[in-house]
Amino acid sequence: NCCLFQVPKLFYFFKLQRTRQDTMADCATLLSGDKMPLVGLGTWKTAEPNVVGTAVKTALTECGYKHVDCAHIYGNEEEVGAAFKGAFAEGVKREDIFITSKLWISEKHPEDVRPALLLTLKHLGLAYLDLYLIHWPVCLTKDAEFPPKPQHFCEGVPTIDTWREMEKLVDEGLVRNIGVSNFTTVQLERLWREARIKPAVNQVEMHPLLQQAKLREYCRIRGIHVTAFSPLGSNDSPMRGQQFPNLLENPTILAVASKHGRTAAQVILRWGVQHGVTVIPKSVRKQRITENKQITDFTLDADDMAAIAAEDKHARTCGAFFFNGKTSEEFWDNE
Repeated sequence: NCCLFQVPKLFYFFKLQRTRQDTMADCATLLSGDKMPLVGLGTWKTAEPNVVGTAVKTALTECGYKHVDCAHIYGNEEEVGAAFKGAFAEGVKREDIFITSKLWISEKHPEDVRPALLLTLKHLGLAYLDLYLIHWPVCLTKDAEFPPKPQHFCEGVPTIDTWREMEKLVDEGLVRNIGVSNFTTVQLERLWREARIKPAVNQVEMHPLLQQAKLREYCRIRGIHVTAFSPLGSNDSPMRGQQFPNLLENPTILAVASKHGRTAAQVILRWGVQHGVTVIPKSVRKQRITENKQITDFTLDADDMAAIAAEDKHARTCGAFFFNGKTSEEFWDNE
């Protein structure tokens, strides 16, 4: 187990100074000094033809978005790339957009990391990424299906071996920042101690029913920025059921929304941003894309934040495909 208190106090001071942000601001500052917008557009679960591309172009050209989150496994990066091309042709500047993608876990073998990135860059029509993440802290064989079967899991590729190749991508200028997704504090600390270039971001599931307080505190101390995927609760998840009711219909959230004259989604996203977290809600409807961006002109007060804090149920909707015989507690290091 990692021990945060072994880190010198001076370390805390400089890291906190370097990553401090005004939660009403539009961006967080990463360890590299790069600015990462606190609201982005997610592209997960939007593989239907001509849907995600329209959403991305609309977000960039009509709704003021400066951040798009992608991944190879989503199966839509070519369409997203076409949307980027169209947005750039209409005057959106590449350097003004923060673009993230992710290394899929069947490509974590060191010899596959660079080719995987080059394919993503080709599909997206880009010369570089602002952020490249290791998608999960597990490794699959190169011929793995999805969902993976037990024989598709492989234990022989240490994360640090993949990370060394990620560091080379930064050295080459193909990636500006590198990070991880779905890592626990135990896994992050192990990587942190060995990494030459420290992880800039940990992207995890986070919403009022899964508030990730321990992980957020660890990342705050280390200067690792947190991005929340499924920030509205992934209401189409098969893991919902009674354990995980629709967060957009949560009575506490609705009461706070009524108080501020906002939608439930805006309150949930504002809650994440006030915790200093980047949120990447997915939508393909212009009205929702617009509303999800309009969260920096109001503030949840202490009573609001306390009421939402009481809603934490430690309810996860993602990850079961990768347990491979482990319990949820074992997979998530009891976090």
